[in-house]
Amino acid sequence: MPSDAIEPPLSEDEVAALRDAVARRFGETVAELSALVAVPGIAWPAFPSAELERSAQEVLRLVRAAGFEDAEILRAPLADGTLGGPAVVASRPAHPGQPTVLLYAHHDVQPPGDLELWDSEPFIATERGDRLYGRGAADDKAGLLVHLGACRAVQEVLGERSGVGVTLFIEGEEEAGSPSFRSFLDTYRDRLAADVIVVADSSNWSVGQPALTTSLRGLVDGTFEVSVLEHAVHSGVFGGPVLDAPTLLARLIATLHDEEGNVAVAGLAAGDDPDVDYPEDQYRRDAGVLDGVRLAGSGSVAARLWARPALSIIGIDVPSVAVASNTIQPRARAKFSLRLAPGQDPAAAMDALRRHVEHHAPFGARVTFTPGEQGSAYLADTDSAAARTVLWALAAAWGVPAVRTGMGGSIPFIADLKEVFPEADVLITGVEDPDSRAHSANESLHLGDFEKCIAAEALLLAGLGRAV
Repeated sequence: MPSDAIEPPLSEDEVAALRDAVARRFGETVAELSALVAVPGIAWPAFPSAELERSAQEVLRLVRAAGFEDAEILRAPLADGTLGGPAVVASRPAHPGQPTVLLYAHHDVQPPGDLELWDSEPFIATERGDRLYGRGAADDKAGLLVHLGACRAVQEVLGERSGVGVTLFIEGEEEAGSPSFRSFLDTYRDRLAADVIVVADSSNWSVGQPALTTSLRGLVDGTFEVSVLEHAVHSGVFGGPVLDAPTLLARLIATLHDEEGNVAVAGLAAGDDPDVDYPEDQYRRDAGVLDGVRLAGSGSVAARLWARPALSIIGIDVPSVAVASNTIQPRARAKFSLRLAPGQDPAAAMDALRRHVEHHAPFGARVTFTPGEQGSAYLADTDSAAARTVLWALAAAWGVPAVRTGMGGSIPFIADLKEVFPEADVLITGVEDPDSRAHSANESLHLGDFEKCIAAEALLLAGLGRAV
């Protein structure tokens, strides 16, 4: 028997009843999601805070309508004494001897970006084919509706026979980096304590193929600046003996990878190769890689995505072409994003990158390194009873086995959850698929898989009461 196989905790009749309950209310659930998409709740300072507050109020209304009487909007203090974004917390207590499950999602969304790139209005949920388009339709308002839809189905089918406790934690600042997340956990620790934590903010393997995310890369970011002159000088009068800062910055950036495209920073760890592979042709389609572009790095695609460091330059400060003049630029700055393999200490990775850029300063240029955020990687225990139950639930809802997959991205607050609640099992699920385009224009949700996600979580909640 495979290590993730368990005796089904529910009867076939109970499984069918839960799936039917989800299906009967699915149209209502999609309508609720569409109404939430219409609220542009963005936690970035440049956007109206009133819309974020309205988003929290709408979530509170939905949560109470789903039967959670103990529900409220809460905030936690930031380091400067101000309060963080509005989160909705609701709870239904467990029966004696039954586990409590914390269900996490976030109601804030990314800004829409360039409106010209959208095929429909970003804040009007639009059905085209089998997908629902709109900002937040997938990331992560659908995650919230998965939680509510699952809870309603379990309550309808099992009622008091389900003694599992449920706490909802719907964050309101995830897309802004969750600045008050750790403070929130510390402030409301007793209210959020749980035996199992379900984070519905990841992706499935493909349409029709569910996945449980079992590893996440960590993350460090920051900037490094190259300086060569006290001030800009005329490129004709002084050009030649001194190279401009953008050129030297480019030479420094070029040292970050070897000829094959592997990260060339000494001191960075690599994890074990995953058991599942990611076919190159599928990766190229999913990522939109142009024909003729050679993939970087060595090893399998899955290993390069989930178990190896990845270093990207995500921004450069130099004069734009529109305002460029005939001057030698005295300084140029780049922002980096370094993804870390599971097992890598973020502080050690930051130090390794600092040493690298300082050692490789081209032509003796002055390099200033400024560290930014740090987040730890995550590796799940897939042998736990909770993990085996969710794998069963995913397979029962989709009709095919779930893939245990890594994720190249990072969810830094997972480390905070594990530190504050070390005994809890963390299960990372999600509603997205490779075509969802979260954070990009034309973000969308596959509606058929959305229904299966709700059914899987309903089966998980019902099954945990008998399996944990």
